[in-house]
Amino acid sequence: MKKVYDFSKGKRAAVIPTTGKTRITIYVDDAVIKRFKAESEKTGKGYQTLINEALKSYVGLTEQPITKELVRKIVREELAAHG
Repeated sequence: MKKVYDFSKGKRAAVIPTTGKTRITIYVDDAVIKRFKAESEKTGKGYQTLINEALKSYVGLTEQPITKELVRKIVREELAAHG
């Protein structure tokens, strides 16, 4: 590894874009951030990811989790439609 690097001809460029996401700046209450960071420690997911998931859930953009009850409902509907 060199002791000194020459960046005199370097160019500033945008960070590699993430498709489907937009970088924004918002103000969030300290208590909210603290809560999400605590949850992040428990789950191992990043706190920003958890905030994004909570917002998606709030606006109805998350898929319904697959539960036993949901599977039963789907099977009943399909049997009724074809039976």
